[in-house]
Amino acid sequence: MTSWFFLLMAGLFEVVWAVELKLSQGFTRPFPTIATIAAIGLSMGCMAIALKTIPMGTAYAIWTGIGAVGTVIVGMTLFGEPREALRIACIGLIIIGMAGLKLTS
Repeated sequence: MTSWFFLLMAGLFEVVWAVELKLSQGFTRPFPTIATIAAIGLSMGCMAIALKTIPMGTAYAIWTGIGAVGTVIVGMTLFGEPREALRIACIGLIIIGMAGLKLTS
């Protein structure tokens, strides 16, 4: 179970670095730039721990899925990105895929 926790944390740090990357405005703002680099390192570190016991393909798909879904949700809530029904349905499909991978691992 610990590996799954680290995989979740790796995915959440993916969201953090994506948001901070946007806020860095092309690496022109120091704090968001440093936060981006730190979050990337933490994401990779957590992913490395998770990969000790979780199959690589499963871990990678879930890691990127958490990052993608989380980033889309943050984009919609904080940055006014589109909230169309089809877009939300596609997010649901990603979540179903991640759940399926978790259940079969």
